[in-house]
Amino acid sequence: MKIAVIGAGSWGTALASLIAEKGLEVALWAYEKEVADEINNSHANSTYLSDISLPKNLKATNSLEDAIKNASYIVNVVPTQFTRKIFSEAVKFIHKDAVIVSASKGIENNTLLTVSSILKELTGAMVAVLSGPSFAKEVIKKLPTAVTLSTDNLQSANSLQEIFNTGYFRVYTHTDVLGVELGGALKNVIAIASGISDGLGLGHSARAALITRGLSEIIRLGQKMGADKRTFSGLSGLGDLVLTCTGYLSRNYSVGINLGKGMKLKDILSATKSVAEGVATALSAYELSKKYSVEMPIVQEVYEVIYKDKDAAQAVRMLMNRTLKAEF
Repeated sequence: MKIAVIGAGSWGTALASLIAEKGLEVALWAYEKEVADEINNSHANSTYLSDISLPKNLKATNSLEDAIKNASYIVNVVPTQFTRKIFSEAVKFIHKDAVIVSASKGIENNTLLTVSSILKELTGAMVAVLSGPSFAKEVIKKLPTAVTLSTDNLQSANSLQEIFNTGYFRVYTHTDVLGVELGGALKNVIAIASGISDGLGLGHSARAALITRGLSEIIRLGQKMGADKRTFSGLSGLGDLVLTCTGYLSRNYSVGINLGKGMKLKDILSATKSVAEGVATALSAYELSKKYSVEMPIVQEVYEVIYKDKDAAQAVRMLMNRTLKAEF
């Protein structure tokens, strides 16, 4: 059984390493030739995971065909806004019975599709979703982590659970694919808000309020789109939200901190090769709130800070001075 992991950033490399260490055949596709060469020659990926030694049986390639050909499972870890482009090219190499696992967290701009919807549209394959509170740098160090694997196919769910589960990486199954994806994508927008709050020095109480009210916004939109409300209290909802809104390893939280400190977004993004999915998702989330007529004030303020150059402190004042109302 061959498993292809598409995307050799920090999360893709961590997942590929985890699977390879179980003795399974893994082909890791890297966009950058120098990343693939370093993985093969030095068993390292210093671009995205410094000071980490990778399994010697983990093989990387720049060729989508070589990575995907004869793969039973394909794990997509390409940033959301590039998934359509990469898989439009990859589709011709995908075996008709292959199962795709989406491990990217975002919502495509313009189409407002989740990643699994993009992959199904392009390939017609069965698509599962892997999500939950997990930092690549902690998983690669084998620190205890629990995640959710969501699919509506019970047989595939059980097989995938066995593939990914280890003594330090615990995998739970779920059937609400949409809810799991929305939780994983929208929490990145709230994490930017949380970072802005901390960058402004507003304290722990403000951050707790943003997390709690942010979860309410995610639930409102999720239910309107047809997701199960219970999903958002689980690992891919509340769990991922708390981690991303408080952990300094979170790219989105870090973007927010720098915005709160007055840095310009273009300068923040140019300082790192890693992608903060919440920046693009803020636009999609804002447009979804309008499409489904769902009140999402935190999402709206993050959108305006990022896309309308609104002052971060003014955005906080707008949230605090909204019309008074009942909590539920």
